Amino acid sequence: MDLGSTCNYAVKYQMQLHGKDIKPGDVFMTNAPHAGGSHLPDITIISPVFDKESNKIIFFTASRGHHADIGGILPGSMPPTSTNIFEEGANIVSFKIVKEGVFDKAGLYDYMIDKPAQYPGSSGCRNIRDVESDLKAQIAANHKGIQLIHAIVDDYGLETVQEYMYHIRVNAETSVRNLLKDVVKRAGTNVLAATDHLDDGSPICLKVVINEEDGSAELDFEGTGCEVRGNLNAPISVVHSAVIYCMRAMLDSDIPLNAGCLVPLTIKIPEGSLLSPSLTAAVCGGNVLTSQRIVDVVLKAFHACAASQGCTNNLTFGAGGKDKDGKNITGWGYYETIAGGSGAGPTWHGTSGVHTHITNTRIGDVEILERRYPVLIHQFGIREGSGGKGKWRGGDGVIREFEFTEGLQVSILSERRTRQPYGMEGGHPGSLGRNTWIKQLRKADGDLIDSPSSQCSLSPFPHSHTSSNINAPRRINIGGKATVFMGKGDRLIIETPGAGAWGVPEDEEDEEEGGGDHDCSHVKVWAARGSLAERDAAQAAF
Repeated sequence: MDLGSTCNYAVKYQMQLHGKDIKPGDVFMTNAPHAGGSHLPDITIISPVFDKESNKIIFFTASRGHHADIGGILPGSMPPTSTNIFEEGANIVSFKIVKEGVFDKAGLYDYMIDKPAQYPGSSGCRNIRDVESDLKAQIAANHKGIQLIHAIVDDYGLETVQEYMYHIRVNAETSVRNLLKDVVKRAGTNVLAATDHLDDGSPICLKVVINEEDGSAELDFEGTGCEVRGNLNAPISVVHSAVIYCMRAMLDSDIPLNAGCLVPLTIKIPEGSLLSPSLTAAVCGGNVLTSQRIVDVVLKAFHACAASQGCTNNLTFGAGGKDKDGKNITGWGYYETIAGGSGAGPTWHGTSGVHTHITNTRIGDVEILERRYPVLIHQFGIREGSGGKGKWRGGDGVIREFEFTEGLQVSILSERRTRQPYGMEGGHPGSLGRNTWIKQLRKADGDLIDSPSSQCSLSPFPHSHTSSNINAPRRINIGGKATVFMGKGDRLIIETPGAGAWGVPEDEEDEEEGGGDHDCSHVKVWAARGSLAERDAAQAAF
């Protein structure tokens, strides 16, 4: 999912905060959710573009990158157990990382190492050199953007450049207005609604009321659950990004993604809900998991397609941080998201083993991973049959199995482990995901039995184990959100969710024609949308 909308909020926040105290050569760094950020690992670098003649700000360039370790209570800075933002690492509202052309290394180290470590149980950045290099790359990318902007202004003039940027925004606005008008014609109603749930049961509710005259719409998330104690709270900027992504994805024309897509929309978010949390709420999962559910709800309301895997399967592992004496030990952190299935639609099958929505990224090569980190990948392939069954099949998830060659802290932050990705129009849902720890038995853990025969003789259930399997590795379902210290030789098997299907499977259609029992839930979708004639017309259109 493109995060241009959240970058937009971040730039506006810095403009309001610093006003006229922005000078040529300044570069701002921020990641605070209430300052337009998404979650703390996503650091935004913002550079003003000054006009060569008037020396006034004419544009901004901005880049946002996810950093694998910015401190916090666990390596990887995506702790599945965080309950407040202080446990998730460095929280920076505004920092001039470059002041009038001078890089502030001391200030960076203070924000990334010293400040996060002040919170009990939390460490500063475990490998500051890597983070510093990545931030310098973002600064360089912004500078390249400034050079290109100056070049196009030199060629065409500032007035012409700004005019065409305005045209691009107006075109996006017009495209979304036309989309909304068309939706009313297809659905036979100007009121759409949908609800989906996080794995903990928290509802995300949406009601869309479209003005078919001007093509505007109000998207009201009233009824969404309150702020949660965990980290699935999503900042308002993430909600806007999810909405603008859906609008752009539903257009049948190829336009650049820009804020013009949001102009026809009024987005209402209840204060204190998990989509508008308090300043100290934990949010690291909101950007990568709750955002997926927001997309699911919007696409469901618009009857666009079945649910994709609805998860990013965030895996982190690493070493270092505070030792038992409270000293900060240099270490490292690794982070990845793992593919799953994409949802089927009215004319297409879902795709297997792909990153969808917020996970629109690429995973690293197995060979590079094994060379750089103490892990082995035993399998990485399609999870056959995990996609929903239907006229148009849902995409399959994947299976990814790790073996750790030394003891590491391993964390998984995932969803769709208790609630399946929905199907549409009678299509079956996708399979749930699953995270399984294959644990080797160890004396230190108290689960390795020296003398199986003597132990079995003391057991009240003498036939529950045999000498051949009593010391076999344990298979443990660790759930959707967990952090575990995995020893040498332990394995982690991640089975990602499949996606929902669209339409009744052909074999079930045959049963329906024969008068057998069948699921009529797909009929209810249209029953809520007006007269029989309107339902038939809308169903044919979709």
